[in-house]
Amino acid sequence: MTPPDRPATELPALTPRLATNPYSWGVHAVAGADVVLPVERVLGEMAGLGLHATELGHVGWLPLDAPALDAALDAHGLRLIAGFASLALHGASWTQARASAEQVARTVGGAGGELLVIELVADDVGSCVELHEGVWSRVRERLGAVARIAAGAGLRLALHPHAGSLVEREQDIARIAEYVDVDWCLDTGHILLGGWSPAAFARTYGARVAHVHLKDADAALAARLRAGELTLLEATHAGLIVPLGQGDAEIAEVVRVLDEHAYDGWLVIEQPAALDAVPPPGRGPVEAMRASIDFIAALDRARKTAVATTARVR
Repeated sequence: MTPPDRPATELPALTPRLATNPYSWGVHAVAGADVVLPVERVLGEMAGLGLHATELGHVGWLPLDAPALDAALDAHGLRLIAGFASLALHGASWTQARASAEQVARTVGGAGGELLVIELVADDVGSCVELHEGVWSRVRERLGAVARIAAGAGLRLALHPHAGSLVEREQDIARIAEYVDVDWCLDTGHILLGGWSPAAFARTYGARVAHVHLKDADAALAARLRAGELTLLEATHAGLIVPLGQGDAEIAEVVRVLDEHAYDGWLVIEQPAALDAVPPPGRGPVEAMRASIDFIAALDRARKTAVATTARVR
């Protein structure tokens, strides 16, 4: 089903909306993975795959000065679309959280980006492992302040449910949605890691999805990670993250549901890697990215064929 104000034959193409993130090249994505590829190689491989947009990634890897960042990306025909910040909004670290949000928003907005994506994390006191009644009004107030910081930089704020954060499981997400009018970053991999169905998230919150991270994962390894049997680094080395379409994150169904909600924003292929050594040119993370792009291109062709066939039948 497509929205009544958009004929099926006008379904927006997927591939022009594809972007990526330096995390997919192992740039500080997993704690303990200390092989970091140089900027020129990563940006060159992004462009070589036919991609034209990226997120900021780990703060400090790319320049934080907007003109310098623009120059680095322009050299490879890339543009910046979003930045990510981990923020403690409930406790003693608010001043630090606000400064972090301002820094990322300033960089992303100054470089012509569109979104500030955040996760909610425990504060530096470590006193909060989950959000509870006593902090909800504070979280709501401070989320509003971060949204204003984003808007002041010309950005839209999106909250990212994230493994290991304070908004991870289905019940965490529902509680935030109950208390706060929030837009979401749907990350298919992290929803799966949190024990929920990415497609169910899209069906429930699709009208408020502002940004999408496409990440596929092995459900059995995700369950072992949740149970504490594996660390994130161990799970990643064991094959937790796989190219799109090769795991259990319901990528094709998520795209179908997002079509129903008329989502036409960015689709960021993000598949964090942990590198033990620098791979030869043309090998390593770029191979997994190429497989994921090929999957989306095939999915795009199939969905266009399906809607065109439906239109003819009607």
